[in-house]
Amino acid sequence: MSTAKDLFIIAVDQEPDRPVGQGDLSLALAGAELIDLLGAEAAALDGDRIVPGAETEPHDPLLVEAAATLARQVPYERVEDWLWRRGRDLAATYQAALEEAGQLTRGRRGLLPFGNDRLEPADTPVRRRAHGRWEEGEPVLAALGSAVGIGDAGADAEDRSEPGLPDEAVTTVLAVVNDAVTELAAVQQRRSIENAAFANLWRVP
Repeated sequence: MSTAKDLFIIAVDQEPDRPVGQGDLSLALAGAELIDLLGAEAAALDGDRIVPGAETEPHDPLLVEAAATLARQVPYERVEDWLWRRGRDLAATYQAALEEAGQLTRGRRGLLPFGNDRLEPADTPVRRRAHGRWEEGEPVLAALGSAVGIGDAGADAEDRSEPGLPDEAVTTVLAVVNDAVTELAAVQQRRSIENAAFANLWRVP
């Protein structure tokens, strides 16, 4: 099981009044994938650029797919650019994969926070593992969750990236995830204001 899948399960298990945005989650899932690729030595960081690593393939099919998307020509891709590219609709990709694997089931709890299907995580060892990591406060999972508003959403990025993280590369990825989520929120707010202003033009007598 991957960090990204654990994060997705934790996000889906949130209460309906605390929804996780699909765009935010997609960026965080891409960050989780990159962190797992770093851990598997399938990638490394040179500053803020992703350098493809050994040809070892992770066991998780979506991580294999993520590894295949790494740019293998110099200059290598910046972490931020890869998050935006890989993160496009990634939450929907994980939803489909987990549903196909029987990790999501039709439930009675209500809507997914970012979709229209009545789905919830099945009571499986996979779900229990994800919640075990979460309840233990596993640093990477906790930091990714916080980035999308799960857990201690009030902590700033520096606080989220300090205790217990494996190394500087992971800290760099988490910082970029936080910056990307903040940027997405700013874009969404700007679009909302622009749409509201446009709508008001039609209300002028």
